[in-house]
Amino acid sequence: MSLLDHRLLLIGGKGGVGKTSVSAALALLASEHKNTLLVSTDPAHNLSDLFETQIGDDITRVAQQLDALEIDPDHQARQHIEQVKAQMKRFAMPDMYPEIERQLELSMQSPGVQEAALLERICQLIEFAESHYDLIIFDTAPTGHTLRLLTLPEAMAAWTQGMLRSQDRSEELQGVLKHLSPKAGKDVANPMSDPQQHATDGMTDRTKAITEKLLERQRLFQRSRRKIIDPDYSQMLFILLAEKLPILETERAITQLRKEKLPVFATIVNRLLPQDSNNEFLTQRREQQQVYLQEAEQRLAAQPQYRLPWLAQDIVGMAALKQLADTLAATGVIQQQ
Repeated sequence: MSLLDHRLLLIGGKGGVGKTSVSAALALLASEHKNTLLVSTDPAHNLSDLFETQIGDDITRVAQQLDALEIDPDHQARQHIEQVKAQMKRFAMPDMYPEIERQLELSMQSPGVQEAALLERICQLIEFAESHYDLIIFDTAPTGHTLRLLTLPEAMAAWTQGMLRSQDRSEELQGVLKHLSPKAGKDVANPMSDPQQHATDGMTDRTKAITEKLLERQRLFQRSRRKIIDPDYSQMLFILLAEKLPILETERAITQLRKEKLPVFATIVNRLLPQDSNNEFLTQRREQQQVYLQEAEQRLAAQPQYRLPWLAQDIVGMAALKQLADTLAATGVIQQQ
């Protein structure tokens, strides 16, 4: 399969290597033949600047057959907490709800809350795109953040279980945790694992309502996980520079993703200097890039590698994006099978 024959593409890499520009150029190429959705999960949110169009947290048409969306992590976390508060108000004992509400408000600043909310939104978008688009491309946050989202988000499972324990200390509700447990031999903290079948059998209506809500979320993660690890459905493309730190970070990221069985399609080394400059400074920088290109070839030998030149102009506006798209297509990464 060629790169654009997949349904889901994730563009990753260290901050500042040109992920957003390459993601946008790739989306433009895809939109020539496919109805495409481009989503930014990077808090920097540069898509609006690139397309010179206000995009924000609502799906926005930016070109023919191309829509874009910038997920706001703060807004997503707030929306997530408000939804949980509404659900807990239905299920909680009236005298317990004020304390639950206070704890939820405090959790807004807790580690993992934004990631949990962002993970759920990403999974929802993957499902939405399946019936509305031919291809969805994620311009992801810097590598470390993306890895936490794509591997094993135990934070969501732990948070969910914590809410159950806060809701009620009764033996009956503690049984919800048992019903949410995966099949034998799998990690209970992993929300991608299979919940038990007939998970709500024998529960009261109140406990059943809570459990069904949690199972719904757990199964959403499960469905998305299956898509993300399917190499015929999804692929990840890493962008890096011919510099020491981006090479090492990319190597670590690919190693971790391989352990999690997440498919990596190729790497693209961005912003290479032209070969025909006689300027002493540029000559030295070019020689340094050649050293790191050789290192990248050695360290990242398991993936095909492509190279993009450093364009003379900033990538802003449709004309510049089309130029980058043409340059990207010329590397051969689109045609690779």
